[in-house]
Amino acid sequence: MSTPHYHLIGICGTAMASLAGMLKAKGFRVTGSDANVYPPMSTFLEQLEIPVNQGFSADNLQPHPDFVVIGNAIPRGNAEVEYTLNSRLRYVSMSEVLKEQFIRGRHSVVVAGTHGKTTTTSLMAWVMDVGGLNPSFLIGGIAENFGVSFRVTDSDYFVIEGDEYDTAYFDKGPKFMHYLPITAIVNNVEYDHVDIYFDFELYKLAFRRFINLIPSNGHLIAGVDSEVVRELLPRAFCPVESFAVDSDNAARWQAKDICYVDGKTQFTVFYDGQEYAQFTTSLVGDFNIRNSLAVIAAAEKLGIEKEKIKLGIDTFRSVKRRMQERGTVAGVTVIDDFAHHPTAVKETLLGARKRYADQRIIAVFEPRSLSARRKQFQAAYEEAFQVADMTIIAALFEPHRVAPEDQLSPQEIADKLTTQGRQSWSIPEVDQIVSHLETIVKSGDIIMVMSNGGFGGIHEKLLEMLKNK
Repeated sequence: MSTPHYHLIGICGTAMASLAGMLKAKGFRVTGSDANVYPPMSTFLEQLEIPVNQGFSADNLQPHPDFVVIGNAIPRGNAEVEYTLNSRLRYVSMSEVLKEQFIRGRHSVVVAGTHGKTTTTSLMAWVMDVGGLNPSFLIGGIAENFGVSFRVTDSDYFVIEGDEYDTAYFDKGPKFMHYLPITAIVNNVEYDHVDIYFDFELYKLAFRRFINLIPSNGHLIAGVDSEVVRELLPRAFCPVESFAVDSDNAARWQAKDICYVDGKTQFTVFYDGQEYAQFTTSLVGDFNIRNSLAVIAAAEKLGIEKEKIKLGIDTFRSVKRRMQERGTVAGVTVIDDFAHHPTAVKETLLGARKRYADQRIIAVFEPRSLSARRKQFQAAYEEAFQVADMTIIAALFEPHRVAPEDQLSPQEIADKLTTQGRQSWSIPEVDQIVSHLETIVKSGDIIMVMSNGGFGGIHEKLLEMLKNK
């Protein structure tokens, strides 16, 4: 019997490339194609010895693969999609493949919520690994403890980041509806992805349906600092382990006595009012304490020893592009962060305030996600950037994808911040931003670059500018 052949259309997407690696690790034949084949994904796939075609063509599907995996960014009209349909080839989504090849039959630990999914998933996988469970995992970023975004093992556990974005052009439901959760973390729910959820009720409905998937012998780990999560809890048919940070909410798991000492955050966890243990983490900010608390609660329910949980929390090294220091030159530190939703921006800046308490913070933001480009979040961004000492907002990424009347205005945000006593600028282009920073930056400053994309290589350009300054 021949080895099944999977062909991935859109293979250079972060998640699709990880899936390709997982399929290869399981022994399948894997090929792929994409319009944009360049490092780091092209290098990553080359190292895995996975052939990748530049551009889309029916020729890439000769001979016919057993399965065509169509990425969620691939639309009708794509040459390979049209050939697949016309030739009656079997096509599936990435999420379907994950469910059938890697998740079904295992204990699926799914991390969902508007914010903090990647960090929490990475931390969950690491604590489970320290606890001896040797999980397989798929994460939407590079977990620094592992140095990879995925792993395939023969254990009974699979940890996955539960994305609420839609699955494929032929499946407009959320990806996480495919992930068969047994233990599910829902950190928070706040309106996002306005391009596919046309109002907040639809967004909440997706999470309500996700919670409804958990079997009665599973667990929901619920962040009740989030009002919407509290609203959704009655939908659960399973036991609920609630958690909150130093809160008046009647959460079973609480983190208190939080302090930042010598580059580490220390906090005490209480369970049902009784002290459970004291923890130390290199992560900063209340949002990361919530992420840690969710993992502690889930790990306890998975039967991991308390001392192993403490060790995992203490030794976790974060995720690339999550408050990642890219370099310090001439006393100026450049930080890369993935934050793009206004709440994530605010929480990230508050975390930076704790880590760099006496230093000037300059926020540099690219409105890149479809939600970030929309005017309905403008007031929230104006509030979020109050935390920074100075703010620079770049031009909207691909503004043509948002109607002019619906577009966020970087200039209006900068003007509003300036009237409120925060020096701020709307500067469209990356090279212009770097040139402007050259005139205002001084030793001791923190440049916090926030974007969920490449942002024109701004990090390297900033470091080069600082070397030459």
